[in-house]
Amino acid sequence: MSDLTVRGRSFRTPSDYRAALRDEALIESIEASLNREDRASIMAAIDKMAADNFKFETLVGEDYFDEIAALERELRYRKNDTADRDRRSKKSKKDDSSDKDKSPKRSKKNKKQVDFDEYDTEMQTRIIREMKKLESRRKLILIILFMCISGSLLYLVYYFMMYRKNTTDYNALAELITEDKGQSELVINYTDEPDARPVLAKYAELLNRNKKIVGWLTIEGCDIDYPVLQTVDNDYYLDHNFDQEYDKNGAIFMDYQCDPAHPNDNMIIYGHHMKSGKMFGNLNRYASYDFYNKNKTFTFDTIYEEGTYEVAYVFRSKIYNEDEIRFKYYQFIDVAGRDEFDSNMEQMDMLSLYDTGVTPFYGDKLITLSTCDSSERDGRFVVVARKID
Repeated sequence: MSDLTVRGRSFRTPSDYRAALRDEALIESIEASLNREDRASIMAAIDKMAADNFKFETLVGEDYFDEIAALERELRYRKNDTADRDRRSKKSKKDDSSDKDKSPKRSKKNKKQVDFDEYDTEMQTRIIREMKKLESRRKLILIILFMCISGSLLYLVYYFMMYRKNTTDYNALAELITEDKGQSELVINYTDEPDARPVLAKYAELLNRNKKIVGWLTIEGCDIDYPVLQTVDNDYYLDHNFDQEYDKNGAIFMDYQCDPAHPNDNMIIYGHHMKSGKMFGNLNRYASYDFYNKNKTFTFDTIYEEGTYEVAYVFRSKIYNEDEIRFKYYQFIDVAGRDEFDSNMEQMDMLSLYDTGVTPFYGDKLITLSTCDSSERDGRFVVVARKID
């Protein structure tokens, strides 16, 4: 951003800008005691900046260090020129002196010159050491930036590849659904139940791929067109897909307490709210009444029968602690009677974001779609619909 400028240097991010301001504060503290005409004062400032416990964070500080080092060199050269002129002047005045008188003085002058040279050498060594330290710091920052950029690019490539794979895989699964709407000869009967139901022929091939499939959910306005799975808990399909592979998208799955073969009063289906729009990533489009008005119904087939549902309630909720006495929609699966059913409908109606004009009655079969919601901690976005066909 153009306004993030300190001492002629522009910075891209607020954090870099704040670091530059901290460097500027350090510079001002040095300038407060610095005499730019006094080489000893300048050297003291350089010593301070070269100390291990002193650290500039940005190029603002490095520019200042270079400026002070250049000022030190200028004063040193100016002093050397003055010293040379003085030496030439003294030499001309002493040309008539005897060799005896000149020798001790020349020796004393040479001694002073040696000390001065040693002093300059030490100063230059300190400057070079500090410049090497700054250069190493710059290289380290560049390496870290390169690693961050490379990591981000690799993640984007991986994310894009997984997105394409996910789309391709589910498109392929949809193609396995046949047009035959009759009943197949396949019967689900793991417990020798006499009332085991035959499976719809169009889902028989999918069932052969994965015995955990219980149905197929399609909401065109939300780009939701997925198989619905179910296992003995609500954890497995949080990070596994239809083919039992690890997948951070997870899968759409039915609450383990529900029975698709003998539908409950309310069957609950879960899915991740993926930023890519996968799974239930677009379910919260129902927060808009205009969207609802154009997408009032959707289909959910169990593997035993087809179903069309109309949306009745749309609301936000959360996962509560066990000891909290609150309406917990995720515990509404079966009810003991009409009063309990009506009580649940009243709670949903009070939470609903808008009035759909749809009121389920005792005996209706409901479906609840639930996904995460970022509006609060452990938040959930919920769509409840009743079966109409």
